Amino acid sequence: MAENRIKRETTTRSKTARKKAWQRAEVLPSPNPQPGYVFRWIRVSTNGVVDATNVASKLREGWEAVKAKDHPEIDIVDVEHERFKDNVVVGGLLLCKAPQELADERNEFYNHQAANQMESVDNSFMRDNDPRMPLFNEKKSQVTFGNGT
Repeated sequence: MAENRIKRETTTRSKTARKKAWQRAEVLPSPNPQPGYVFRWIRVSTNGVVDATNVASKLREGWEAVKAKDHPEIDIVDVEHERFKDNVVVGGLLLCKAPQELADERNEFYNHQAANQMESVDNSFMRDNDPRMPLFNEKKSQVTFGNGT
């Protein structure tokens, strides 16, 4: 009796895997992760006009400019400003990093601020309630694309 089966050794996952679809390249390259740090792109300029105020405020917040030599995986380095000639700058954005704890504290601060603002809006909204015109406080949204045809 002849076997018509394909031997298990000749088939591999890579031979049967679906061909990967083309994807558009990232606009900003991603640096290799470093334990304990988060990365963020900081605006250095807009339309060729330097935004020193933005850079200074972010550096005071604790973000530190990343040196290009520390991230050779990012090969698109554009020297737009003499001050940042040794750093990673792409399209007017400077790559910076900060300790994870600092980023978590910052996120917690802004989440708390947003929650306080929502509470204030809700209190003001429900205060002016007229029994003839009941108000509904439904916080949900729906995103649709196109007209469905």
